[in-house]
Amino acid sequence: CCALARSMVFGKVYNARWSIERTRRDHGLRVDDRRLQEVSGQLKSMLPQLLCQVDLDSLRGQEGAAATAYFDVFEQFILADRSVFHFQTRSRRPPLDPVNALLSFAYSLLAHDCAWALESVGLDSYVGFLHRDRPGRSSLALDLMEELRPCIADRFVLTCINNRIFQSSDFILRENGGVFLNEDGRRTFLKRWQERKKESLTHPFLGEKVSWGLIPYLQALLLARYLRGDIDAYPPFLWK
Repeated sequence: CCALARSMVFGKVYNARWSIERTRRDHGLRVDDRRLQEVSGQLKSMLPQLLCQVDLDSLRGQEGAAATAYFDVFEQFILADRSVFHFQTRSRRPPLDPVNALLSFAYSLLAHDCAWALESVGLDSYVGFLHRDRPGRSSLALDLMEELRPCIADRFVLTCINNRIFQSSDFILRENGGVFLNEDGRRTFLKRWQERKKESLTHPFLGEKVSWGLIPYLQALLLARYLRGDIDAYPPFLWK
């Protein structure tokens, strides 16, 4: 159980670091490169430590520390209209600003895609390894999506923000302080999300050209092969 969770967390931290490195490479003159380099190095140093973990609680603690470091510099990735798309910290239930609203919506769609992918390869999406089982929660889908958050959900949201796809008029503020996409905003988001899923890349493990929309299914398929003993280890999706 810990070995599998370890692979998934490794993939998440690896992809988070690569997201930082892409920003440094593409926009080095517009961001605090020194700060991003510092956090990238911090995440890099965590990777060998993750591979040595044999306790789930300790693994969860390291995953939380990595996520905190990553989101501490997330605002550096935002290059357009920071008066609207400002980011201080990750907030959920409810999201408290437009960036968190976009992230939460992206994560919900990604979780749905992962749950569908798991069920389609014959796995129960409600029985998790990293996330504890709770009634009504698709814990295995949450496990599978961890490594995909930085490269699928986060980068999609950042691309939309930096390309000025969304404006302040796409959001509503509710009485509890939560910020959510309105109907027009959700429609725009879903249209762009489907377009993104059609774009192609080379799968880092399989070496085949596939669409982004197939990545959750392919990772679920590799997970099923590992659990059934067809391969020796689960290969996380390592973005390149």
